[in-house]
Amino acid sequence: QVQLVESGGGLVQPGGSLRLSCAASGFTFSNYAMSWVRQAPGKGLEWVSDIKGGGGSTYYADSVNGRFTISRDNAKNTLYLQMNSLKPEDTAVYYCAKDFYYSPAGMDYWGKGTLVTVSS
Repeated sequence: QVQLVESGGGLVQPGGSLRLSCAASGFTFSNYAMSWVRQAPGKGLEWVSDIKGGGGSTYYADSVNGRFTISRDNAKNTLYLQMNSLKPEDTAVYYCAKDFYYSPAGMDYWGKGTLVTVSS
C-alpha cells in the first residue's frame, strides 16, 4: 500500500531554513508527480509545489516562489522541500502527496504531515 512519511519539521527563526523530506513506498515513485501542500493553523489547505515524475519540471505557489525548492531522488524514493528565508506566515503542517499521474493533475494519497513553526 502507498505510504508517505514526512520528516524534518521543527521550530525555526524568521529568515532561517529547513529541509523537509518525504519517504515514499508502495508504488513506483518515479512514475508519479509529487506535491507539497500545507495547512496553517485555522486555515484551509494551500498547495505549495509540484514536481514531475522525472524531476525535470517544478511548479511553485507565488507565496513561496524564489524561497522554496522542491526536488526528488528517485533512486531513494524520497521527495524534498528546501525552505529558505522562512517567514512567520510559513508556519503550517506540511504534507507530501502523491499525484494521479506523471505530470501534476491532482493528488490521491497524502502523508500525515510535519509541523513547521517559524517564530522568534
